[in-house]
Amino acid sequence: MRPTKRSTARRVSAAPEMTTPRGFRDRADDSLFTLIGDVPELVRNLVLAEVDAAKKWLKRTAKDAGIGTVWIVAALFVLFWTIPVFGTFVIAGLSSWWPVWLSAIVVFGVMLLIVLILALIGYLRFKRLSKTQNPAQSIVQDVKEVRGEF
Repeated sequence: MRPTKRSTARRVSAAPEMTTPRGFRDRADDSLFTLIGDVPELVRNLVLAEVDAAKKWLKRTAKDAGIGTVWIVAALFVLFWTIPVFGTFVIAGLSSWWPVWLSAIVVFGVMLLIVLILALIGYLRFKRLSKTQNPAQSIVQDVKEVRGEF
């Protein structure tokens, strides 16, 4: 029998895995050289975690900005159609009986209310962007902490 060839293709994961040099354990009895030897891998793990956090923040921010944009566009669409309604109100109010222009102003008021609600929803979605922490801010905070500037 002939030996079968094994596939040499490696599985590619979406995010690199973080490792610990000697596992999770109490490091109180480790020597200074052992702790210093672990620093490169710990820094690598920190960089990977920060990059992953930045990716997640960017994805969440882009999603909120996109949804907020949709609500603003919807508000502008409805606002666009309130202009002819206002024109109808003016024409009907000046050249017709009371019920015609009264109905036109009611339609205008309802559409204006819809515009305000859609714009408020879009504004609140954009305001949500400022509440999330930027990963660059946490990196600056980490650097300050390492330098002892706190």
